[in-house]
Amino acid sequence: MSRTDDRLLLLSPDDNVLVARAAIAEGEPILVEGLVLPLTAAISMGHKLARRLIPAGEAIVKYGAVIGTATTDIAQGAHVHTHNVRSNYTATHTLEEARVAYEAASEVGKT
Repeated sequence: MSRTDDRLLLLSPDDNVLVARAAIAEGEPILVEGLVLPLTAAISMGHKLARRLIPAGEAIVKYGAVIGTATTDIAQGAHVHTHNVRSNYTATHTLEEARVAYEAASEVGKT
């Protein structure tokens, strides 16, 4: 028996994340490194889950390469994405940041 859910893919033995092979619904139990965990948020295909606890400040490793840094502690089995990871390559942008920047730019010259 596998120690990790078949719906999750380990790309490199050095990775601290697993990749979802299919969408998995919130609340569904998943097997991660021998532990059965409830999924705390829905995960889309291709998204990452923590293979183990990833402390804030630790590198996120996928394909055996560092792709980012955890901005907060990430529990084993939790979704690993822009809400808890800072990219080491490009700035992480969100729709909210874009909206605020757009509104600020729109206010320039209005008085």
